[in-house]
Amino acid sequence: MEYTFRAVTQKPGIIIWRVEKMELVQVPEKSYGNFYEGDCYVLLSTRKLNTSLCYDIHYWIGSQSTQDEQGAAAVYTIHLDDFLGTSPVQHREVQGHESDAFRGYFKQGVIFKKGGVASGMRHIETNTYDVKRLLHVKGKKRVVAKEVEMSWKSFNLGDVFLLDIGKTIVQWNGPKCNKQEMLKAMLLAKDIRDRERGGRAEIKVIEGDAESNFPQNMEILTGVLGQRTSNLTDGPPDETVDQERKGKVTLYHVSDADGQMKVTEVATRPLVQDVLNHDDCYFLDQGGTKVFVWKGKKANKAERQAAMSRALEFIKAKNYPITTNVETVNDGAESALFKQLFQKWTVKGQTQGLGKAHTKGKVAHIAQEKFDASLMHVMPEVAAQERMVDNGSGQVEVWRIENLELVPVDSQWYGYFYGGDCYLILYTYLVNNKKSYLLYIWQGRHATQDELAASAFQAVTLDQKFGNAPVQVRITMGKEPKHFMAMFKGKMVIFEGGTSRKGSSDPEPPIRLFQVHGFDSLNTKAIEVPALATSLNSNDVFLLKSQSGLYLWCGKGSSGDERAMAKEVSSVIGQNLERGSEEIVAEGQESVEFWELLGGKAPYASGKRLQQIDLDQEPRLFECSNKTGRFIVTEMTQFTQDDLCEDDVMLLDTWDQVFLWIGKLANATEHKEALVTSREYLRTHPGDRDPDTPIILIRQGFEPPTFTGWFTAWDPSKWSEGKSYEELKKELGDVTSPVIVTHEQDTVESEKNFQPFPPDALVNKFANELPQEVDPTQKEKYLSDSDFNDIFGITKDEFASLPQWKKLKLKKEKGLF
Repeated sequence: MEYTFRAVTQKPGIIIWRVEKMELVQVPEKSYGNFYEGDCYVLLSTRKLNTSLCYDIHYWIGSQSTQDEQGAAAVYTIHLDDFLGTSPVQHREVQGHESDAFRGYFKQGVIFKKGGVASGMRHIETNTYDVKRLLHVKGKKRVVAKEVEMSWKSFNLGDVFLLDIGKTIVQWNGPKCNKQEMLKAMLLAKDIRDRERGGRAEIKVIEGDAESNFPQNMEILTGVLGQRTSNLTDGPPDETVDQERKGKVTLYHVSDADGQMKVTEVATRPLVQDVLNHDDCYFLDQGGTKVFVWKGKKANKAERQAAMSRALEFIKAKNYPITTNVETVNDGAESALFKQLFQKWTVKGQTQGLGKAHTKGKVAHIAQEKFDASLMHVMPEVAAQERMVDNGSGQVEVWRIENLELVPVDSQWYGYFYGGDCYLILYTYLVNNKKSYLLYIWQGRHATQDELAASAFQAVTLDQKFGNAPVQVRITMGKEPKHFMAMFKGKMVIFEGGTSRKGSSDPEPPIRLFQVHGFDSLNTKAIEVPALATSLNSNDVFLLKSQSGLYLWCGKGSSGDERAMAKEVSSVIGQNLERGSEEIVAEGQESVEFWELLGGKAPYASGKRLQQIDLDQEPRLFECSNKTGRFIVTEMTQFTQDDLCEDDVMLLDTWDQVFLWIGKLANATEHKEALVTSREYLRTHPGDRDPDTPIILIRQGFEPPTFTGWFTAWDPSKWSEGKSYEELKKELGDVTSPVIVTHEQDTVESEKNFQPFPPDALVNKFANELPQEVDPTQKEKYLSDSDFNDIFGITKDEFASLPQWKKLKLKKEKGLF
């Protein structure tokens, strides 16, 4: 096999072979992206991930290929897997049903051609003009062009068609296709011209809704196809699978101890990594849209090699289409796609934290190197990995939501956050002497629905004041990202409840307990926990505040850095007490009074510190849409900056954060949908994601390095230089801020019917006094039209068009908030 795979090197990129007379023959690079329907192919992708190489093997089955050829491609895939040390991820691809990963290798598009090696079809050499074909082009992001019958019968109103006759390529745009499809088809036509014709072919364009404006080009088209004699139809819709279905994951244990395949269901969502046993093989069924095979490292060789054929038997038994995508992964070398189907995926020995973490032997102490903020803008990939735009030394302004309005917080109280409040924090920093902004929306756990909604709308107002430039970050209490903590220089305190408003009627509890997290001024916060002995943990430092003094309790597993930071925080928490009055208590040396303040001694977490494990997840980019009424997520694999289209809303998932990127040309509906999209994405994710994952909304042209660092070679001038469809067409010489996501805005109201109730069942009623069917945050929607008019003095439609702050004010006045 060494001779067959002689082209395999450690260089990143792809290599493609075709099965010819049961032999594997390498395809010339100029023909990449062209596949004959009568053939089978094997594709090897090599990627560099950190310091190691990752391999993916895809075997592609043409719709007209023979069983023998399909079998040969599968066997060569197993041989190639062995040749590379059984670490590659294997994929079975069927024509027209390819995975996002497969299509991602061919940025300009994939072309399916008629015929195959049996009919003498060879992969084309450059500068051949003896071509006559009609290509049906589909897809907005990853284009697929299929060779179809040379007839008007092949055309429809919703797609793009390329008539390729060698020295001329005519692009016909269906009246109902969108600009993105036109642009992608044109890039494909240019690619055919440049790669196959050495740049010596003309590209002509016809807009299908204005054919009479292109008489010469129509003449070429009708000269080949004849006159059109009947009206064109809309054409079939694109095949898509909604995210809800992809979210239904089931894990099966598979064995063939007695020669018969036995499949046993093991678990459903949420899946946990511990279920996988190294001695066995498993099928993971993603709602019938894709089947994964996991091969344990201690499973026997025969079982591992038969995994793909067993998966095909499973597909048949389940009555899934034979075109169902199959991916086999090896224990310890799982794909990003597979790992994200689990609630949490960790790799032994990996650690995380600002800077590099070093572990000493089996002792779980982690020493941290100094975090260098100067790297953030020079090296955006560092900013992305660290989730930091700088070291937090920029300008900070804080407002609190009070009576649904913004009230500035006095700078002496910066860093104090109360669970009953919502805050807006504007952070201003300089990049190349130009001001950049982050706008954080911090939402307390006990804030009211009105305050949560007001924080979102006030953020929009503030955003507009700064020319829509701020990057907006929604934070749920307790989920503060690294940069947020860095702004307060190690003196950030989160109080469980209450409010910092003047005249608050809530008295301060006589005894408070705070858990201190962090080891330097960039990552420290103190969080209030119940003042009970059971809240203690041997791995941390705690501050116990009473009316008479302050105890600084140091667990046995805490480090010197953590104790030093706790002292810093104690100066903030105990500022009304005498300086230096805090008493340091080592674990095991507590006084009787200490335990009395905590309601008596009780068992608490005292196990050895566990190394902080880094979730082993790769970033993924998606185009999200629910325009059809179903939530559709399309992944952009091998993504680059070019995949961010100006008329789209794109979602970048880095697991502990979700970025929503809004293109300049995205319409108002897409802006609005972005709100639902981010929530819907987390809700339907098969990995059972935390719904409070921070969501960061970014507008095109204002991307921070924490976002751009995930893209290789980000070009900040691209948006001014990137060419639109119209510009490309002209070149051919052919005349022719986002809104913040809040719980209140989540509801897709149009889909819900509200049963009317009499006003006396709704007005001035507490949540526990309302009828069971009534949502306490939307009481007004349960009024009949006439009752609504009587109470508010306006119709429901007029009310719906009011700004949110005015709606909230009216609801409050009428006893319906």
